[in-house]
Amino acid sequence: MIEVKSLSGEEFILNSNLIEKIEFIPETKITLTTGKYFLIKDTKNEVINKIINYNQKIYKGITVE
Repeated sequence: MIEVKSLSGEEFILNSNLIEKIEFIPETKITLTTGKYFLIKDTKNEVINKIINYNQKIYKGITVE
């Protein structure tokens, strides 16, 4: 799960395992495997780093910060 910020500034948690596609148009558009999408403020590098960090925690067995 990663924390992202909507264009309106609302922070929410997103299940990164459901991400099908990420577009940069110029805002970041995350489309899920369900077809639902979110427009967020986070940049390409921020999203990628959040997904990498989340996956590293899972592989290390860390569930809560």
